[in-house]
Amino acid sequence: MIKLYRDEDLYDAVLQRRRILGVFFGVLGAYLAGLIALIVYYISLPFEDPNATWVIWVTGILTTLFLFFSFPFMGIKFKRCNSYCKMLKFISVGLKEYSVSPFLEIDDWVNRDGVDVNVANFAVKGVKRNETMIRSIYVDGEKPFPPFREGDIVKMISQGNLLIEYEIERRKEEGSQTEEIEKGE
Repeated sequence: MIKLYRDEDLYDAVLQRRRILGVFFGVLGAYLAGLIALIVYYISLPFEDPNATWVIWVTGILTTLFLFFSFPFMGIKFKRCNSYCKMLKFISVGLKEYSVSPFLEIDDWVNRDGVDVNVANFAVKGVKRNETMIRSIYVDGEKPFPPFREGDIVKMISQGNLLIEYEIERRKEEGSQTEEIEKGE
């Protein structure tokens, strides 16, 4: 079986998250140091000193710059990295499911739990009504998409509908086997 994830993927993602937090806390420390220095200087000024206006303006500009940095940085970059770390943790500790299904089609990209994934649809035979249903399996957007073709029989291991390992068992042959694959025989 072809594994999509290595053992080092979680470690690399955690290190990236730590670097992002290090940058944010460095900028936060610089902002707080500048803010404290401006407040101490403002307090030391005599009453109605003309220098007070530029101190207030610089404090406002510094605060605005910090907010314009922190919301996109933490709201986009850190949030995406943190979601990817959570997904990799779930892969390592979650329950795995094994299945064999014919591949139907590739669907559009979607965002699942904060992680961009590509959707692969597989045909699954229903247990109660004996009808064919579609199961969506998510393939990590950071990984190359597997070389599935329509009608391929795929052995796969997934965790929470996220593809972890796969093996293409049988390729579809042109002609009569199409009906057999669709019927699940």
